[in-house]
Amino acid sequence: MDFDISYSIMSTPPPDVLREAKKGSAELVILSLLEDHPRHGYELAARIETDSEGALSFNFASLYATLYKLEGRGWIQGRWVERAGQRRRRYYRLTATGTTVLGRQREEWKQFVLALGRLTGIRFA
Repeated sequence: MDFDISYSIMSTPPPDVLREAKKGSAELVILSLLEDHPRHGYELAARIETDSEGALSFNFASLYATLYKLEGRGWIQGRWVERAGQRRRRYYRLTATGTTVLGRQREEWKQFVLALGRLTGIRFA
């Protein structure tokens, strides 16, 4: 007797692949953007959206939750900055531990992307 398993697979809506990838890459993206100099949350969100040409964007709630998590781990450090005529902003910078973690994450993601490319036939220039 043949069984048609395609019905059960197709009855579940496919996951939003980009959304799931974004969740998994959020730490790497944020740490990378803090590597060169400190940034505040709004600047991080704007850079992510601009530099990814709109492919990635983070709502502020999830962005700040990730920033707090990274700060709690000691990978980044935040400090409040007040400037005349501007509202107070919290700037985040990468710590020495964060730099080490960033290096490891980059290597892991590099291996993952290369393996994914081999498996899917996607070639990178």
